[in-house]
Amino acid sequence: MNGAAGNPVGNATKLLIVDDLPENLRALNAIIRADNRAVYQAASGEEALALLLEHDFAMAILDVQMPGMDGFELAELMRGTDKTRHIPIVFVSAAGKELNYAFKGYETGAVDFLYKPLDPDAVRSKVNVFVDLHCQRMEIRRRVEEQHATMNELRAAQEELRYALRMRDEFMSMVAHELRTPLNTLFLGTQMRRMQLERGNLEAFGKEALEKMVEGDGRQIQAMIRLIDDMLDVSRIRSGVLSIRPAWTELQAMLHRLTDDLARQAQDAGTTFELDAPDAVSGWWDEFRIEQVIVNLLTNALRYGGGKPVRIRLSASGTAARIDVIDQGAGIDEAMQSRIFLPYERGAGNGVPSGLGLGLYISRQLAEAHRGTLTVTSRPGEGSVFTLVLPREEQPA
Repeated sequence: MNGAAGNPVGNATKLLIVDDLPENLRALNAIIRADNRAVYQAASGEEALALLLEHDFAMAILDVQMPGMDGFELAELMRGTDKTRHIPIVFVSAAGKELNYAFKGYETGAVDFLYKPLDPDAVRSKVNVFVDLHCQRMEIRRRVEEQHATMNELRAAQEELRYALRMRDEFMSMVAHELRTPLNTLFLGTQMRRMQLERGNLEAFGKEALEKMVEGDGRQIQAMIRLIDDMLDVSRIRSGVLSIRPAWTELQAMLHRLTDDLARQAQDAGTTFELDAPDAVSGWWDEFRIEQVIVNLLTNALRYGGGKPVRIRLSASGTAARIDVIDQGAGIDEAMQSRIFLPYERGAGNGVPSGLGLGLYISRQLAEAHRGTLTVTSRPGEGSVFTLVLPREEQPA
């Protein structure tokens, strides 16, 4: 007779009645049943234990005298188990004959006794009290859990705020440092030229010397422009106004041009580019933005490639173009892989200037703005593969 009487709803208050006589179970069930209550019946202590392990009951009404495991033994087992020790126990006892069992009942954890013949009004009153107490406990537990959840959210928000403030301070420090380097170089160059002019040494400004000065100045100015552009792009991304202007773009020629442009930087890093782009691949993309992504990936590979050749592979299908940038550096552990696309995250490079830690963040945002993806595959000690996938679509309307 193991089970619930009626059709209990999912959030019903559960009550357990245990008696070896079916007619007693029927009578007790008729007294205590009500809307939003589920009355579970057991004809033995063993059946009751199975139900107790499966459900969370508001109370248990146990008959004292049952063959096999009696009500007291069942109560002792309930009090010895964490899951069931909190359940209020009410014993049903025959008045007079079993009156002496009351003391034993309280010793085993009873909170009350009901005496046969049962008074329906008294039984209902007692059950209502325990059901109300159970509902109050559940409500308190729910509120406590909500408070814990709120506290956890507050702690997480505080930690996020602390992290943001720390990142802001570090970012401002990085900006000052990264801008100071090209500015110092320009300032020193200006001082040297002023000194030559004051000495009347015009030979120092011959054609070849001037070309070197202009080239050097241009590199420092481009470095500052790149830093400022990165900061502006982050602001545009966060405000949702990053612009994408698709045009017919060919990737093979772009990769040849960019690897040529960065050859000097690769040489300074003690390495070279190995380009595998056998076929022209075209599509409707923002050429300037895609160049920005590829330059970020190439400079990142130079920075963390350990001075070994950087491979670039271009491939395509009918629906997508794919560029893999493969370095042979120290690799990236799994925990860091989830962070390198966040703003201001920087690793320890091999002497190549590390920038503001915005390159990969901006690059992924640009890839997603093209409805593409930018992902990384890496293992510590085995290098990294950054993969840019761009959808090949018809000319936008």
